[in-house]
Amino acid sequence: MGSQVCRAVEDAPDLALVGRLDVGSDVGALAGRADVAVDFTVPGVTESHVHTLLDAGVRAVVGTTGWSDDALARVGEHADQAGVPVLIAPNFAISAVLAMAFARRAAAWFDSAEVIELHHPDKVDAPSGTAIHTARGIAAARREVGRGVMPDATVTALEGARGAVVDGVHVHAVRLRGLVAHEEIVLGNPGEQLTIRTDSFDRVSFMPGVLLAIRHGQRYPGLTVGLEALLGL
Repeated sequence: MGSQVCRAVEDAPDLALVGRLDVGSDVGALAGRADVAVDFTVPGVTESHVHTLLDAGVRAVVGTTGWSDDALARVGEHADQAGVPVLIAPNFAISAVLAMAFARRAAAWFDSAEVIELHHPDKVDAPSGTAIHTARGIAAARREVGRGVMPDATVTALEGARGAVVDGVHVHAVRLRGLVAHEEIVLGNPGEQLTIRTDSFDRVSFMPGVLLAIRHGQRYPGLTVGLEALLGL
């Protein structure tokens, strides 16, 4: 992803690539050199990178997933104090952002909803940040209209058979060689089913969203999670 972002920035006529960082690089060295830094690393270091960038006055665009609520709260507080925007997106593919928005809109009208995410086996976190963000959106939409617990008569099950549970929404993770990034949201009512699916077959699919965040993320002060606001959603 890092290499793909570098190529996308180099190809953009209105942007200039001023640095490439890898394992062991000093993130703080970007102070005074870069307006925006894009982080596609791993959950164990991304929060530290963002705090360093905020101290350096560099706006951060983050594609690393695996963020906890506590980590987001710390970054949000720091961003407010520093007066430097941070955008963390669970997914930069426009189709994925729209799928999440559509799922939230639809969730209020269905008795049941579950999320299935499918990724390559080199992904280090499960479920994906996109799936967690999707599930939380579905749960919020259900709360807004007073929908209760989803029907599920399961009494006995092998551990993990029903997936993870995020705010009451079951989320299932598939790891399979040959996949890139895919998500399916399945919503059900008596006698009907709605399936919303997004597929990224190549990492180039994430680049329009990354460039959008680089160009326009400064319009949103503090911490922004997701591209929805940038797309008018």
